[in-house]
Amino acid sequence: MKVSDALAKKIKDRELLVGIMGLGYVGLPLVREFCNSGIHALGFDIDERKVKMLKAGKTYIEHLPGEFFKNLIQQGLFEPTADMDRLREPDAILICVPTPLDKMRDPDMSYIESTTADIAKRLRPGQLIVLESTTYPGTTREVCQPMLDATGLKLDKDYFLAFSPEREDPGRTDMTTRQIPKVVGGATPTSGKLAAAVYALALDTVVPVSTCEVAEASKIVENVYRCINIALVNELKMLFDRMGIDVWEVIAAAKTKPFGYQPFYPGPGLGGHCIPIDPFYLSWKARQYNMTTRFIELAGEINTHMPEYVVMKVMDALNNQGKALHGAKVLVLGLAYKKDVDDVRESPSVTLIELLRARGAKVDYHDPHIPTAKPMREHNITDLKSVPLTAANLKKYDCVLIATDHSTVDYDLVCRCAPLVVDTRNATGKKRRDPKRVVKA
Repeated sequence: MKVSDALAKKIKDRELLVGIMGLGYVGLPLVREFCNSGIHALGFDIDERKVKMLKAGKTYIEHLPGEFFKNLIQQGLFEPTADMDRLREPDAILICVPTPLDKMRDPDMSYIESTTADIAKRLRPGQLIVLESTTYPGTTREVCQPMLDATGLKLDKDYFLAFSPEREDPGRTDMTTRQIPKVVGGATPTSGKLAAAVYALALDTVVPVSTCEVAEASKIVENVYRCINIALVNELKMLFDRMGIDVWEVIAAAKTKPFGYQPFYPGPGLGGHCIPIDPFYLSWKARQYNMTTRFIELAGEINTHMPEYVVMKVMDALNNQGKALHGAKVLVLGLAYKKDVDDVRESPSVTLIELLRARGAKVDYHDPHIPTAKPMREHNITDLKSVPLTAANLKKYDCVLIATDHSTVDYDLVCRCAPLVVDTRNATGKKRRDPKRVVKA
C-alpha cells in the first residue's frame, strides 16, 4: 500500500494521531475541536510551564478554561508535552507558532525554522506537516520543504506538506473554531487532499485551494484588507477631529446604508497577532519582485503613528486644565489589545504606557482581565499590576486614558469621578460626555 493510501485510510477510519506544535491562542482551540470530535491530540510546546499548567487543570488564556483540557487529558484524548522526540508519533503535525517582525520590520522566521528543524530530525514516512502560522506566500515551499527534503524523505512519496491559515478571533462568543471555514492548500494536490481530509474530521467547512501559496496569500489578503481600512478610518478620525465632527456619529450614520459600506472603527493603534504584523510580510516579499506595496506601507505608517497622536491629545487635554504631562498621574484603562480578552500581543496600550512614561508621566493601568502585566518580547512593563477601579482611586489621577473598552468597566463611574478622561474607543458615549472633562482621541 502506498504511503498516501495508508494515511488516507487512517484519516477515513478516524484512527490518526494529530500533533499540534504551539499550545497558544491558535493551538489550544485546535486541540479542543479535534478532541471534541474524538480524535486524539498530542500537543507540543517548548514552554514546560504551559505543559505543567495544562496537566494541573490550569490555563494561561482566559477564554480557554484549564479544567476543560484537564478533562481531555483524563479521558486520554489529549496529552501536552515538551518532549520533541515524540514528534515521531503523530500522523499529522500542525504548526502553530508565532511569526513576529524583527526590529527592522522584516519577517522573523526563527520560530518556523526551529520548529521545522525539530520535525525534520524526527520525520518518518507517512507524516503530514501543515503550517498554520501566518506568513508570506512561498514560505511553506521555500522554507519548510527544503528542510524536510534534506532528511532524504521525498514529498508525496514519503511525507506530505500543506498550508492552512489560522483564523482565530480571541474572545469571540458567537462563533467557534469549528464553525470558521478552513482554507487548505497543499504543496502538491495529494498533500492538499490529505490535509483537507484531516481538518474535515474536526471542522464544519473546509475550503480547498489549488496550492499552498494561494492559501498563504488568502490570509495575508484578509489582514491587509483590515489594516488598510482601519488606517483609513484612523486618518478620517484625525481630520474630523480638526473639523469638529464626531467620527463615531459619522460611522453610525454611514453604516445605515444596506450596501456598499462596511464599518471599521478607529482606535489608539493596532494590536493582536495579525493586523499589525502580517501585511508587512507581504511588503517584504514584494520587494523581492521589485514592487512596493504603497497602500500597505501608508496604512502601516498611519496606524503606527496612532499612539503618538493619542499621547498628544492627552498632553493637550492636560494643558487645557493647566497641567503638564510631565509629573502627571495617568491611569490607562485596558491593557489588552481588544475588549473582553486577556491578550496583550502587540497591544497599543503597552506602547501608550511606554510613551507616557518616556514623557515623565506616572502611569498605572486597570484591566479586569489582566491582574498583572505579562512579559512581552519587545516590551517590559512587568512592574505594573492592575489597580482597583474605585471612586477614590479615580480621583487620584490627573487623567484616565481609555485604551480598551472592556464591557465590565463602569464608565459612568469613570466619567463621574475622574478629573479628566481621554477616550480613544467612544466608550463613554454622548450621554456621559462633558466636553470639559471627557475628550475624544
